[in-house]
Amino acid sequence: MTEPSAPDSPTDGFDLDPIEIRVLGVLIEKAFVTPDAYPLSLNGIVTGCNQLTGREPVMSLSDGEVQAAVDRLMTRKLVSRRDQASGRVAKYEHLVRLRHSLPPAEQAVVAVLLLRGAQTAGEIRQRAERMYRFDDIGAVEAVLEHLAEKFPPMADALPRAPGTKETRYAHLLGGTAAFEAMGESLAGAPSGGAARGRTTELEDEVRRLREELDRLRSDFDTFRAQFD
Repeated sequence: MTEPSAPDSPTDGFDLDPIEIRVLGVLIEKAFVTPDAYPLSLNGIVTGCNQLTGREPVMSLSDGEVQAAVDRLMTRKLVSRRDQASGRVAKYEHLVRLRHSLPPAEQAVVAVLLLRGAQTAGEIRQRAERMYRFDDIGAVEAVLEHLAEKFPPMADALPRAPGTKETRYAHLLGGTAAFEAMGESLAGAPSGGAARGRTTELEDEVRRLREELDRLRSDFDTFRAQFD
């Protein structure tokens, strides 16, 4: 893994590995959707990282892997530990909002890209709804444009894959090489428009069926956090 840059560098954190990306995405997401259980304990972060819904790819990370990623993110000043007087376990929160001056709409888009990989503006709008409600796709595109214009840029459009009509966007927190690899992966994927459309429909149906389960899990996490 590339050594982290100096803590005060504006590009610090832009070579995150896949586990760091997942942890950071979870912390941003849970700050929106489970505010009563936030900041998160290590157990809460692990649970969020290993969710079966809203995650691409699905991961199965251990406590040790997640703790090591949290420690690296703390070194990069992207995550901080918050000790609470009444708490018995360490809890953690992200610092992306402060470090990169991101308002809620931009935080939500970054979180979705970190958690789900390359997506169209329409997919981002739908998947970010629990964190931030966008009026239309144009509002999402405006956020993506602003993220691309930041120094350093945090997201950008990928080259359009052959046989596709919509542009997909990806985050840049994994570095330029990882961003380019996502574009190459899309370009090399088989077109199969009809089959892909049916697959998308099935994925959306599964997502809807599992949303209630996610909400129940979030409620349980909030309840359990009262005893951490």
